[in-house]
Amino acid sequence: MAKPKLMLLALLMLAFVGCQRGSQPEMVGRAAPDFTVRDSGRTVALHDFRGKVVVLNFWATWCPPCVEEMPSLVAMQSKMKGSVTVLAVSLDVDESAYRRFLKDHGIDLLTVRDPDKKSSELYGTFVYPETYIIDAKGVLRRKFIGPVDWSRPEMIEYLQKL
Repeated sequence: MAKPKLMLLALLMLAFVGCQRGSQPEMVGRAAPDFTVRDSGRTVALHDFRGKVVVLNFWATWCPPCVEEMPSLVAMQSKMKGSVTVLAVSLDVDESAYRRFLKDHGIDLLTVRDPDKKSSELYGTFVYPETYIIDAKGVLRRKFIGPVDWSRPEMIEYLQKL
């Protein structure tokens, strides 16, 4: 009897998670929620990037899909430097693991650590990685849940058109 209840609960959770996976999530087309994150290394405010396309990525070092996605974010940022800014917000609680990961993997992105998850909560993020495309006017244009290969030509083309 317990097994059917667990299966039902799992199906309900999947249905709930899938609600924001539609082609037009609730926040798309609206102003991206602004935030400021201060960690021991820097202070970053989303509004400082107005006038640029921002790829806002919520990630963590303990998240295998996030680790898988990171090299393509770095490659895309390198290719599009000047026209697109990747802002990678780490949700790691362990600062030393975060710093070690950046160093060991040669992460050359604007990244900041938000262990309290205040920035990601503004976006309703709870599945990682989760990425938002924000246009130069500060409007949220797309939402991606899960890892994306950001170096694919169609992704580069999409970002260039914004």
